[in-house]
Amino acid sequence: MTSIFKPFNVDIKYNQRIIMRDNISLSADIYFPKDRNKPLPVILTRTPYDNSSDDIVESAIYFAQKGYIFVAQDTRGRNDSEGEFRPWIDEFNDGFDTLEWIGIQPWCDSNIGMVGGSYVGNVQWQAASMGSEYLKTIIPRVIGDNLHESPHYQGGAFQLGWSATWSWRQDGRTTQSLKLYDWNQLFMTLPLKKLDEFAGKNVDFFREWISHPDYDYYWKELAIKERYQDIKIPVLQIGGWYDFFTAGTFNNYIGMKELGGSDLARSNQKVILGPWVHNAGSLSYAGDMDYGLDSKLDILPIELEWFNYWLKGINNRVKEQPDIKIFTMGINKWVEENQWPLENTVYTKYYFHSNGSSNSLFGDGFLSIEPPVLEPEDSYIYNPAFPVPTLGGNTCCNPNIISWGAYDQSSIEARNDVLVYTSELLESDLEVTGNIVVKLYASSDCIDTDFTAKLVDVYPNGSAINLCDGIIRARYRESTVHQKTIEPYKIYEYEINLWPTSNIFEKGHKIRVDISSSNFPRFDRNLNTGGEFALEDEFKLASQKIYHNSDYKSHIILPIIIR
Repeated sequence: MTSIFKPFNVDIKYNQRIIMRDNISLSADIYFPKDRNKPLPVILTRTPYDNSSDDIVESAIYFAQKGYIFVAQDTRGRNDSEGEFRPWIDEFNDGFDTLEWIGIQPWCDSNIGMVGGSYVGNVQWQAASMGSEYLKTIIPRVIGDNLHESPHYQGGAFQLGWSATWSWRQDGRTTQSLKLYDWNQLFMTLPLKKLDEFAGKNVDFFREWISHPDYDYYWKELAIKERYQDIKIPVLQIGGWYDFFTAGTFNNYIGMKELGGSDLARSNQKVILGPWVHNAGSLSYAGDMDYGLDSKLDILPIELEWFNYWLKGINNRVKEQPDIKIFTMGINKWVEENQWPLENTVYTKYYFHSNGSSNSLFGDGFLSIEPPVLEPEDSYIYNPAFPVPTLGGNTCCNPNIISWGAYDQSSIEARNDVLVYTSELLESDLEVTGNIVVKLYASSDCIDTDFTAKLVDVYPNGSAINLCDGIIRARYRESTVHQKTIEPYKIYEYEINLWPTSNIFEKGHKIRVDISSSNFPRFDRNLNTGGEFALEDEFKLASQKIYHNSDYKSHIILPIIIR
């Protein structure tokens, strides 16, 4: 059906059917510039969230006005498209088939780009790995390299908050309401495998995700990082420091620079990273922190400039622009770089210290570049019935259920099961830009448990603003591919990846690291029994010890930038 209206000099054909290789028909709305008289390049977006949503319509009209044809398609099993919705799985073939259909249309000049964020970003990577001759470039926003590590797991822990709420919303042909449930109660469900059943639902793909806790064949077949060599086109990625795909964004950049399937791809990878949560660019704030109007970017003109170069051949110097544009928090300024990690990075260890009582912000824990010698270990009890609550951080996507972004952590740090290590007042500004890692030497009286870490910027007024955080499940300390429980009371080294950030700790501020064993409901609770994941319905208390002495120097590694 063609629209009888001509809004904004655009002609629209609704519900155009595109047939996949298995005869399933997918629906697409196609936006044409009015009075076009020749084939034009095409921009494609493929979404499970409704191809007539306001943001997609805005993009479609914008690009049609700029001389592009815009195709907005509902993915399989969603809204007006036929078939069964199986998240992630069908997007490789469906994306390729859609590109091949568009490429032979008389209105297409054989040049196609793709655009969109999150799930809509991942389908771009998936389509790009299939090698369609028509796809010339993609602009994926807020998406990573590996669906196991995000959004579904991280460090072996299940990302419960997102996985449950997202699957509830997408359990059907159209988006479902989340307001029908008591999420505080629902997240506490045991065993976890029956969470959907207790809610009166039967979400097959949610159960599928929790049936694959390891990074196994299921996730490897879906992972972009396993397919870099198949991707032969330029890529512009856009992400946010408080998104949960930040690490994956930089992994993609490095992976494509090293392993991309062509010289063209390896030489044309670019990244923009702002101080944003999952809705990149549209807000100047993340949680309680506002980073100023300069932190907002109008994404559409940036995408247009990129497409003009790669799809229309307009010499607008896109290729000569720096590879990386990042927003440095603290001083709240954009910085341009040409490699990641940054060339002038000095990796510096800040060691944990205490007299054995670093519990809470009222304890005696401190950070120093001096290594520990003779110090007693810190200890706390992790009780799965009373987990440390999520307060902001790199998570997504329903802030009325789970907070995301930057918040004052003081209420969390008042708990006795949170160890707090704080530096002295900084005498000068200190820039930290890059990936943050904690090396933790710890023991537990259980055969499995979790350890969490959080990097915090402490302001002169006492506000403790989180920058990035991470988790490691003990059974995955060696690899997320294989499980191996621990021996009670034995000291192990745990590497906790807190992912990247960029922040200047200003003069008069302090650097802080929080250590605990839960971050709930962002991550599921480790029940400390070592039982089969998602089938346990009982838990144990865990007695945790963190060591910092001459033999076991627990520390955080900060990528300090010398300018």
